[in-house]
Amino acid sequence: MAHRAQEIHDGLKHPVIDGDGHWLEPILIFLEYLREVGGARAVDQMRTLWHGRDAWYRATPAERQRQRLRRTIWWGVTSNTYDKATALLPALLNERLPELGIDFALIYPSFGLSINGIAETDLHRAAVRAYNMMTADMFAPYSERFAPVAIIPTETPEEALEELEYAVVQRAYKAIMLKGNQERPIPSAAEGIDSKKAAWYVDTIALDSPYDYEPLWRRCVEMGVAVTQHSGSGRWHDRASINNFTYNHVGHFAESNHAFARGVFLGGVVRRYPTLNFGFMEGGVSWACQMCLDMIEHWEKRRRAGLQYPSETDIAQLHQLIQKYGDQRLKANAVALTNSLDAFRPECSVEELSRPEFVFDDFEAAGVDSKEEIRAVFSGNFYFGCEADDRAAMWAFDPRMGVRLRPVFSSDFTHFDVPDFEEVIPEAFEMVERGFITEQDFREFTFTNAARLHTRNNPGFFKGTAVEQAVADELGLEIALRSATA
Repeated sequence: MAHRAQEIHDGLKHPVIDGDGHWLEPILIFLEYLREVGGARAVDQMRTLWHGRDAWYRATPAERQRQRLRRTIWWGVTSNTYDKATALLPALLNERLPELGIDFALIYPSFGLSINGIAETDLHRAAVRAYNMMTADMFAPYSERFAPVAIIPTETPEEALEELEYAVVQRAYKAIMLKGNQERPIPSAAEGIDSKKAAWYVDTIALDSPYDYEPLWRRCVEMGVAVTQHSGSGRWHDRASINNFTYNHVGHFAESNHAFARGVFLGGVVRRYPTLNFGFMEGGVSWACQMCLDMIEHWEKRRRAGLQYPSETDIAQLHQLIQKYGDQRLKANAVALTNSLDAFRPECSVEELSRPEFVFDDFEAAGVDSKEEIRAVFSGNFYFGCEADDRAAMWAFDPRMGVRLRPVFSSDFTHFDVPDFEEVIPEAFEMVERGFITEQDFREFTFTNAARLHTRNNPGFFKGTAVEQAVADELGLEIALRSATA
């Protein structure tokens, strides 16, 4: 299939933007930057951390069972020698991009994906800064075809804002990624013990967070950067097989994205910042199709109008029906039965269920007043990274869904699931060849949606790039309208 990608590209009426490519970071170079930022101690800490993550390999099967050591990733990057060199060397990637059928690519981390999971605050911050310094330096000569993505730590809003200022203002990053799901110790469980050993919960940083992330969302709008998440759920409790990596891996990005998107939507972030776009990377779009419909169905029952349901039960009529149709036991306990009418709160009366202090409108913060407003968020503010082999991407374009979502083509090159870089575009184009999607759908998938994601608050995102004119032609009117109404 040599250069089939370029043949397909040449037959298209639009360029191709890779919304989620990766590179293979040179670890030794990274350690040099880490030493510059955090000193020799930070380098030693990082190596100690890596050694700890290798515990599974050093343990016996019995030790893995006793300690419940999770099966970690093995063989995480491509084996193809030329592709591996391409992933490692920005100059070679720049040279090969046209033959891969891609005009422009956003470059996400590989090793760097784990940095936002470092628990030690000082090492975490130093590693983030070192990565951002290194990546900016190494991709600077190739800005015509690449936009590297900065890592933004989000353990606290303050550290997020500090790194955002550094990345965007000082290093001219145009794209960012963050971890939208922070694993925090439950305060009561952490009392008197090491908080790292306490039971924890997932804070989506947009709903019920102990921290106020409002300044972060506001600053992202001001700086013109979309919020993209590229973090998984590999540490969550259901991904704990000690032997099977696939069990732990399948769907972990989708699960993490689902949680963050729920928080962003129900927490009202989009309502307060209607021009802020969110990209949920590498988890596909099938979960979003389901979630959009779930939100509509829940809104129908759990919005303000639905909160009157408990008090609408006619106790007198119910008592009569029990007397008419119940057996002797039911009739004898009719009064008690009418005071225990909720399967999930036994022995709780309708009056108790209806107490105002217990009644919450789950959609109040989201500020949606119609199904159409829910669909508008999922089809206008939310974007979903889909890999070339993800056939479920077609669901986003299915008119029977009642809403057209915005999947973003994601090559995921560098990683083990892309054994040949030149097969990525042909694999994605199979959806057109097999009639799963139209050429217009493919245009949106591989070009328009990535452009929309990153230009909404920054019309100049692609200025000076190989796709500048094409993006301007595609979105010029849309950008002008958004700028006028923002």
